Amino acid sequence: MRNPLSETIVQIPPSGIRKFFDIVSEMKDAISLGVGEPDFDTPWHIREEGIYSLEKGRTFYTSNAGLRDLKVEICNYLKRKCSLTYNPDTEVMVTVGGSEAIDIALRAMLDPADEVLIPQPSYVSYVPCTILAGGTPVIIELEEKDQFKLTLEKLLEKITPKTKVLVIPFPNNPTGAIMEKEELEKIAEIVVEKDLFVISDEIYCELTYKGNHVSIASFPGMQERTVLINGFSKSYAMTGWRLGYAAAPEVILKQMLKIHQFAIMCAPTTSQYAAVSALKNGDEDVKNMRESYNQRRRFLVNAFREMGLDCFEPFGAFYVFPSIKRFGMSSDEFCMELLKQEKVAVVPGTAFGASGEGFIRVSYAYSLKNLKEALGRIEKFVNRLDGKA
Repeated sequence: MRNPLSETIVQIPPSGIRKFFDIVSEMKDAISLGVGEPDFDTPWHIREEGIYSLEKGRTFYTSNAGLRDLKVEICNYLKRKCSLTYNPDTEVMVTVGGSEAIDIALRAMLDPADEVLIPQPSYVSYVPCTILAGGTPVIIELEEKDQFKLTLEKLLEKITPKTKVLVIPFPNNPTGAIMEKEELEKIAEIVVEKDLFVISDEIYCELTYKGNHVSIASFPGMQERTVLINGFSKSYAMTGWRLGYAAAPEVILKQMLKIHQFAIMCAPTTSQYAAVSALKNGDEDVKNMRESYNQRRRFLVNAFREMGLDCFEPFGAFYVFPSIKRFGMSSDEFCMELLKQEKVAVVPGTAFGASGEGFIRVSYAYSLKNLKEALGRIEKFVNRLDGKA
């Protein structure tokens, strides 16, 4: 029998995150600080709208691009938060999570051999989605000394005549790094000068702890070059509702919508009705969750520093990215031994790219009670490695 598999997909390794959580699921008394999922329930008014839509029998397909009411609210949100104006009928579409938007944006924009610049450490989907779209991923290795920000120098080093797309993954998963206005402005100037396009993944835009988030699409000449991707999972604690969106120039969005039509049809109808309420009435919910995350963020950074681990201060998302280089172990070894010895699961930095070696990702999307218990176990493990226990 001939090989039934695509060599392209066989060559792509599975996510480096999953194996730890397969083990955790079978391990009694284990604590996981690895999943990027809010520990809050979806706010009641959002759930209520979803329930109401079911009670009203709204179980039909929506239009491929999504409910118009939702697209209008997305436009209102982007105007309010980012000073960006989009046409809800031609420049916005609703997707099955932000991940689908990343996938179809790359498929709509890339021809074979087109290069995509991907700063790493970063979300695990960018590289495989680039490969599946026929493009060539080019990695920009971010460094702790730069607070894991994308610098102008690193960007210019990697641009070639084949470069077409730059991924902007900020606020960043896994590092928690952010890009501030003056830093993004310099990047935007180069993007325009070199005639590039940007996929800006802004899924964590509401979870910033140092001023307001700035979208790269808001700089002169950038909106027509940018696919802005966002969603409801992180900001509104709606991970299981599977809802995201893309805002982009009509010429790009039209082709993204074509892929979406054939592969997906439309995003979940119940989720779309619920998301209207999230955008209309959810600002206070987001504020309260952000304040709670900020408290946990400060607690974790301080705790790791007290253990003697270098840990730069992250100002976005809900992760810290402490260094474990002084132990002479790989990130994978450290995480596996921590899981075996203390039953605490964190994610090796290498799950997010080779430049994550020597770091671990720790999520603080958990209760303070769980965080304190887990940190106590991590401290025991660190003391053992230091010969103090």
